[in-house]
Amino acid sequence: MKRSLILLGILPFLLPVSSAWSQKSVRLSIATGSVGGVYYPLGRGLADILSKHSPFAEATPEVTRGSVDNCRLIGTKKADLALITAETGWNAYQGKAPFKDRVPVRALAALYPDHLHIVTAEGKGIDKVTDLRGKRVSTGAHSSGTEVMAVRVLDASGLNPDRDMKRDRVLPAESARALKDGKLDAFFWLGGIPTAAIVDLGIAPGMTLKLISHADAVSKMRAKYGPLYVKGTIPSKTYPGQEEDVAIAVVWNLLVCHQDMKENVAYDVLKTIFDRKQELAVFHGDARYLALETQASGGSPIPYHPGAVKYYTEKGFTIK
Repeated sequence: MKRSLILLGILPFLLPVSSAWSQKSVRLSIATGSVGGVYYPLGRGLADILSKHSPFAEATPEVTRGSVDNCRLIGTKKADLALITAETGWNAYQGKAPFKDRVPVRALAALYPDHLHIVTAEGKGIDKVTDLRGKRVSTGAHSSGTEVMAVRVLDASGLNPDRDMKRDRVLPAESARALKDGKLDAFFWLGGIPTAAIVDLGIAPGMTLKLISHADAVSKMRAKYGPLYVKGTIPSKTYPGQEEDVAIAVVWNLLVCHQDMKENVAYDVLKTIFDRKQELAVFHGDARYLALETQASGGSPIPYHPGAVKYYTEKGFTIK
């Protein structure tokens, strides 16, 4: 009897390394964003899925100030995974402002797109981007992602926002009210679809919403600023009265890691996420955009981690 008890006492130490105790040997910190944004709930979902379903890793979401801080946290290895915009990731990878040096950041996945809206109304005489000349236009809040992308679309279309139009810088809800009240002719907004303020504008009495196509600006934007932007679509019926698809410019949000992350960890992160994609969408609807095809079609401007390349290759997709 004593012999049996002794054997039982030492048995846990003889179990193979695949036991549950040893499997959760990897701790991952996920840099997200503010609680009120998209990054935090999506990061919380990633952490929950990895902790429940990864064979050896568990994860914790961390509240941060967003993309720039997240890249810096990856660079200093104070975070293992991070959510960032493609534009910020490109600047970090290149060592361009606001980064002083190149950040060794690598892509794991393009997660979801931000759609650039150019919103106006019937009767304003605006059918294409060049029709904004001489109009009163909001290019988005000062220094926002909306403003950066709006200015680049205008530049690619041969317009200067400070010379060729009356320029405002206001948020989408304010812009929608101003357009409805006749104080604006058009406004830019970069975000998900549908955006509530634009939906509300579309159902306002006496208002016929109009979205302006601008996908033809993407090639010039990529030539000047790098492979940040891709062509996308706001599908018909997304907004009240929108009867046709609208071709637009899109920028993706990325899941990234440090270049030194172990290949098997990066591979396992992706396998777990894609295997549980439907669960991730419960945390935030934008997770519905996560797709294998996106990774092969230029969603990320920065190089993919070798573990990611291995995963996508096994799934039959070539990463450029």
